Amino acid sequence: MPRIFAFALLPLAAMVLAACDPQQAADAVGRRAAATVVLPVVQRDLPTPEARQVTGCIIQNARADEVQALARDVAVVAGTLTEANIRTIANRPETQACFTANRVAWRG
Repeated sequence: MPRIFAFALLPLAAMVLAACDPQQAADAVGRRAAATVVLPVVQRDLPTPEARQVTGCIIQNARADEVQALARDVAVVAGTLTEANIRTIANRPETQACFTANRVAWRG
């Protein structure tokens, strides 16, 4: 009986694995890495709880190429170009709408 049960689980396991998209997984990892770069920049102006919300909005509205650029600064202090990129993303209407929805404000 246990063998039959194991064989019955194989199709289910295959479906679960097929649902995993490597591109989505890579994007999620990149966005988490980028958030570790954005948060300290925002924390200069806001307390941590608000800075986390602002960071989430910025990361959510960053394009894939921007996420990659931000993630390159992991483990180093964000430079002038990185800070400019963060401000650009923060000042987009979609990001500002996210700030408003979360009742936070930041202009960078």
